[in-house]
Amino acid sequence: MTAEELFWDLVQPMYADPAVQRSTMMGLPCIRLDGQFFASLDRRTGALLVKLPQQRVGQLIEAGHGEPFAPAGRVFREWVAISRPDRRRWQGLLAEARRHAAGPAASGGDAPAAASRGGPARFTGFGATGPHRGS
Repeated sequence: MTAEELFWDLVQPMYADPAVQRSTMMGLPCIRLDGQFFASLDRRTGALLVKLPQQRVGQLIEAGHGEPFAPAGRVFREWVAISRPDRRRWQGLLAEARRHAAGPAASGGDAPAAASRGGPARFTGFGATGPHRGS
């Protein structure tokens, strides 16, 4: 099974949730939850790309399980590339990325409190001028 076949095989059951939709990100196939990107596949390298908290991305890289995602040399701190297809690891990371995209409320946090403390803006997509962040 190719990396792309594995990606779609793991993602397919997620479509049972109407909030999960297929899209594109920088020309790559990706998956969104309520409009928020959380996973993609780099067809050129076969790497799974997942959006996770910056600290978790660092842990995966430090442990040798992932590499920084740096298209055109710019590192995306909340994205990690997992280059070796591994069903169990990819499935777990896709679930983790989906929970991260759902926000703090999905993990028992307090989203309104985080926003009032000036927490980071959520990524809302790429436009003609580059990444945009919500307010």
